[in-house]
Amino acid sequence: MFEGFEEKTIAGEGADIFVRVAGSGPPLLLLHGYPQTGAMWARIAPRLAERFTVVIPDLRGYGRSSAPANIPDNLAYSKRAMGRDCAAVMQALDHQRFHVAGHDRGARVAYRMALDMPERVERLAVLDIVPVAEVWERMDATSAMKVYHWLFLAQPAPFPETLIGADPVMFLDHTIASWTKTNTLDAFDPAALDEYRRAFARPATIAATCNDYRAGATIDWQLDREDRDAGRRIKAPTLLLWGSAGIPGEGHDPLAVWRPWCDRLEGQAIDAGHFIVEEAPEATLRALEAFFAA
Repeated sequence: MFEGFEEKTIAGEGADIFVRVAGSGPPLLLLHGYPQTGAMWARIAPRLAERFTVVIPDLRGYGRSSAPANIPDNLAYSKRAMGRDCAAVMQALDHQRFHVAGHDRGARVAYRMALDMPERVERLAVLDIVPVAEVWERMDATSAMKVYHWLFLAQPAPFPETLIGADPVMFLDHTIASWTKTNTLDAFDPAALDEYRRAFARPATIAATCNDYRAGATIDWQLDREDRDAGRRIKAPTLLLWGSAGIPGEGHDPLAVWRPWCDRLEGQAIDAGHFIVEEAPEATLRALEAFFAA
């Protein structure tokens, strides 16, 4: 994977961030989701690097990045803290303004960056999510069954860590297969899947990813509410892509959910489950290229 990409580790704000970099042109930051690593972008990153300077970090606690200890109120794993890591990486690479695309948890980091530091985010793409506050406040029995991991992973330590740690690869494989349109692992590149499994088998990664969801149930929700109550909206042009069989795409209009949060919004469904980059790489690539080249 990632032939021609340079690998390096760059200091974030409280974490050491592993990053892959290649290409030339406008800088484009690509952020992965749970329970993956930056390897999720392997199928489309080389093509994007033909037009953009592509920067692909592993979020703090994931992959080959460091996993700092949590702190009170789950601040260490807030999307604000993760966004500051990413901003520090881009600063170190001399990118003052940049495009950003994020999937799943990475999309939550991406839109938090757009709200917290609008002077740095040029264009924003969010893949197969709705805002944290919308997830919690719209949750019903049907959605709770689909996103049960939001409630499970947010439980106090060491409860979820202990259960996942009994067989982390089984938990990872079951989780990502269940979110695809086919309910299989067929969409995942074997090399990427190997990387996900190796990373997720580490106890520090399991703990960090649980802390990510604890932050989602506390500080991330709080920050969303504060922005909404203050009337703050995302200023950057925003692209929403979602899987027709993805997490927010069943029974809801994701564009309608996002409109109150964004000044300029466009989007479309992709024929896929949750992992649209890996399940439908060509369609996702076309949409991202058209949006970021505009």
